[in-house]
Amino acid sequence: MKLNSLNNSASLPQDSKAFKKREQLKRLLEALGERDLPEETLIKVNTEIDNINTLPDTSNEKEQLKVIRKAYNKIVQTVVKDVKLVPKNYYRNMWLALGMSAFGVPFGTILGLGLDNMAYISIGLPFGMAIGVAIGAQMDKKAEKDGLQLNVEG
Repeated sequence: MKLNSLNNSASLPQDSKAFKKREQLKRLLEALGERDLPEETLIKVNTEIDNINTLPDTSNEKEQLKVIRKAYNKIVQTVVKDVKLVPKNYYRNMWLALGMSAFGVPFGTILGLGLDNMAYISIGLPFGMAIGVAIGAQMDKKAEKDGLQLNVEG
């Protein structure tokens, strides 16, 4: 089975967010086209592409942006789950938020309680962010080394 292509949308202005997201999706699909994907993954990705291709050109830009973002995220999730392929900086972006919540907030809370001033809770957030970015960058490097990173910015 072959990966479907994304139809061009003449109704989108080139400086719009929807156009830029559509171009990002095209780059993702080109990168996926270079890989050998399982049949069931191709079916899921083609379903999302068909959803975008069936959008009427008369739909407004906000609606198109919403559908394109949803499809992009669903395709990335499918590929990560099924084949373990990730876009560049995927883990860094994911671990940034996890680091802030899993490491930063508890560290800030401990610091605030220790100094008897809960205003220091916000000091933990940058530390957690740094820890999360470091962990995510390490995972991105491992994915690149293992050949599981797509040449697309996520």
